[in-house]
Amino acid sequence: MPHNPTNPHRSPNARAFDLLVVGDVNPDIVVGPLDAPLAFGQREQLVDNGLLTLGGSAAIMACGAARLGLKVAFAGRVGDDEAGRFVVAALAARGVDTSAVRIDPALSTPLTVVVTRGDGDRTILTAPGTLAATRADDVPDALLGDCRHVHAASYFLMPHLARALPGLFRTAHDRGATTSLDTNDDPAGTWDKDGSQGLGALLAVTDILLPNAREARALAGLPEDTPLDTVAGQLAARGPLVVVKDGADGALAHNGRSAVRTPGIPARPLDTVGAGDSFDAGFVAAVLAGRSTADALELAAVCGALSTRAYGGTPAQPTWDEAHEAHQTHGAPAADAARTTTHRNGATLA
Repeated sequence: MPHNPTNPHRSPNARAFDLLVVGDVNPDIVVGPLDAPLAFGQREQLVDNGLLTLGGSAAIMACGAARLGLKVAFAGRVGDDEAGRFVVAALAARGVDTSAVRIDPALSTPLTVVVTRGDGDRTILTAPGTLAATRADDVPDALLGDCRHVHAASYFLMPHLARALPGLFRTAHDRGATTSLDTNDDPAGTWDKDGSQGLGALLAVTDILLPNAREARALAGLPEDTPLDTVAGQLAARGPLVVVKDGADGALAHNGRSAVRTPGIPARPLDTVGAGDSFDAGFVAAVLAGRSTADALELAAVCGALSTRAYGGTPAQPTWDEAHEAHQTHGAPAADAARTTTHRNGATLA
């Protein structure tokens, strides 16, 4: 997707990229909606829609940011197969630089099947392929010094990379970049609540943490009925600005002292796959454009809502102008606004 020259994110600094995204990329096969349980016993069930599209939390976020006008590079690993060639071409077609995507000659490209339901819920089946082999040296050192912001996703799917992320984020900080993390789901259900596997060290060098409500409670080790203010505040005490996505109920940001909220954006979603990743892209794009936390939260909610207008994670992602227009139409003033947060590397994220 061509860069949008009207987007205000572009900085006069000499860095080649606004954003480096590190993480997962794979084809998504999205089918649904299925309003009955999955039937085994060699039963065939019919659904209204099926789509082969670009998937992976990191990849969808990268495409959303590029669509919003950021200059984006992607670092990750795929197999030497048709699926790998498909996703690399799909990233490039959406304006994402793929020169740092590594081709693994031994392992297959990850593949995900998403089965959706009419109520917006979904189940996700993933064959990890190259994900478990993705590691620190898949991220070119030069890129860490040539971008304004580094985002990582799918922390629990890439154990080698997860162990290296604290060091990568520290290097990014040392070179003047800010950082963000979307852990996504933990298939093992352990969530590294005590940080013994490295998540605590990573949060200490993460500027923005972007979980959904269920993930936030799991990361904090708190019951499902714990108020999100409490959950986000506890996670924020570990270092980052915590931005929690809460579906139709909107979103919440907590800087460790106070919270800012935005309500949900009215939408009739066709498919919610990737909506959280499009939210992430909107929030990071708004922050890099110098918006306040409250404004960034509202614009991110708009980006997430607009992305549900089509099936798949990337086809309906908005441009900056589309998001801004919808923000002006639907954005509601946020209460209890924490307008600025200064992070450990001295950068101020409005």
